[in-house]
Amino acid sequence: MAEPVEVIRSTALGAVPHGFLGRRGGVSTGVTAGLNVGLGSRDDDDAVMRNRALAAAAVLPGAELVTPYQVHSPDAVIVRRAWTLADRPRADAVVTDEPGLLLGIVTADCAPVLLADLEAGVVATAHAGWRGAHDGVIAATVAAMEQLGAVPARIRAAIGPCIAQASYEVDEAFRDRFGADGEEFFVPGKPGHHHFDLEGYAASRLAASGVKSIDRLGLDTYSDPCRFFSYRRSVHSGENTYGRQISLIGLPGSP
Repeated sequence: MAEPVEVIRSTALGAVPHGFLGRRGGVSTGVTAGLNVGLGSRDDDDAVMRNRALAAAAVLPGAELVTPYQVHSPDAVIVRRAWTLADRPRADAVVTDEPGLLLGIVTADCAPVLLADLEAGVVATAHAGWRGAHDGVIAATVAAMEQLGAVPARIRAAIGPCIAQASYEVDEAFRDRFGADGEEFFVPGKPGHHHFDLEGYAASRLAASGVKSIDRLGLDTYSDPCRFFSYRRSVHSGENTYGRQISLIGLPGSP
């Protein structure tokens, strides 16, 4: 019997359909074995599309899956209807108030962030790698939610599986990008290196945008190869490609 799709949920998001998915339960084989949803990975296209369908069905059956073309940008887009894969906008966050749409972003060490204002009926998901988080993707996501009637103080957010500080060694040049304001997110590593707290930094950007309810799941993609894909782990292992996992949130109903 095939392994079931694992859906990791946040208590902060309550009953809104959502989930952080790892690699368990998919049909891909080889290096990307499991629930690989990465369109840019060296995987069989049919397997990737089957995995995407499995992921969507596990979170909001019957919904239309909407994912952007991620480019590590600070850009968030509002979506009112599904687009084709060929028409995906280049952005790293998607926001909607339309029922029947399932918003998704893919990650492989970057921080996936799911957000919801339950009273306004507005949901969003953001891809917060260090660059996007530093350049403002979380603030842009909250601002786009506000355009649809959300109130930052009402927004609930959850930060899903991402590379943990202990696994995320960076050099001095990386550290210097953050200046004095980012000092609290680094601890010393080997000479000339530091360890960066991506999850903590993403949480700080949410707080700075007015979000008060923030759930940090504390799940490390790098150190758990049976459960999650990891870009950095694939590099350290000398693999020629890597899988991606997906994080999803939506509103029930028909678009």
